[in-house]
Amino acid sequence: MEQYTSQAQLIDSPFLEQDPFEEEPFEIEDYVVLEPSDSVQMVKRRMLLILGVVSLVTATLGMLTLPATGQSVPISVDNRYIDGEESFNAVPETDVQEALGLAEGQGTIANLFTPEVQYWESKIVSWAAEHGVDPNAVATIMQIESCGDPQAESVAGAQGLFQVMPFHFSTGEDMLDPDTNALRGMNFFNEQLRYTDGDVFLSFAGYNGGYAASGGNYANWANETQRYYGWAKGIYEDAAAGEERSETLETWLAAGGAAGCQRAAERLGLN
Repeated sequence: MEQYTSQAQLIDSPFLEQDPFEEEPFEIEDYVVLEPSDSVQMVKRRMLLILGVVSLVTATLGMLTLPATGQSVPISVDNRYIDGEESFNAVPETDVQEALGLAEGQGTIANLFTPEVQYWESKIVSWAAEHGVDPNAVATIMQIESCGDPQAESVAGAQGLFQVMPFHFSTGEDMLDPDTNALRGMNFFNEQLRYTDGDVFLSFAGYNGGYAASGGNYANWANETQRYYGWAKGIYEDAAAGEERSETLETWLAAGGAAGCQRAAERLGLN
């Protein structure tokens, strides 16, 4: 026999004259009405089940509508990341382009950069597109850091084209590989852009001096960072303006940069 187990089912049945809450069960042809206590209990159980499902769905939808939260940008006076590789998330390309006011479709570097940096132009443009950074900003960093020498290494241990410190790399990575070096260098530069709300000049300072520089006062920067900021700002401004030469770059070369460019030229076979 089919059993009716709720008042709603009984209302839909042909037996409306029968009180659905009779104290004793009774049979009408092939139908059996359960005792009130059984029927009520089953209704309660079904209602609880429905409420549970609704609550679960509501909670799930609520979580999906929460704004995404990423890891906070690690800040350290000695410029070290303590959050591991997950801290190297690049700023979305559109955000950087908006912050820097980049023209859509910009895809070359200025002619004022030295031949050693021009050697890497196609790579610079590719790296810039990948990380959402102005190619002239990438070329400016390379110019000052290594003048295009992929084997450059500083006394402090900075490596490659973008002079990236070893602690920015993952275990087993080739620090001198141009693509890997650019990945880590541009990720770090993007962290500076994120921290400075897209201020490219402060981000240049941060690339050299870390968050203590990008978030601090010029007067408190180390002399090296002050010089770096001056070189980068002057070269980048000239490059962004489309100048054919840069007095700042020429001053940098005369102050010692030419020696590094000579080593880079020899390494790249440009002599």
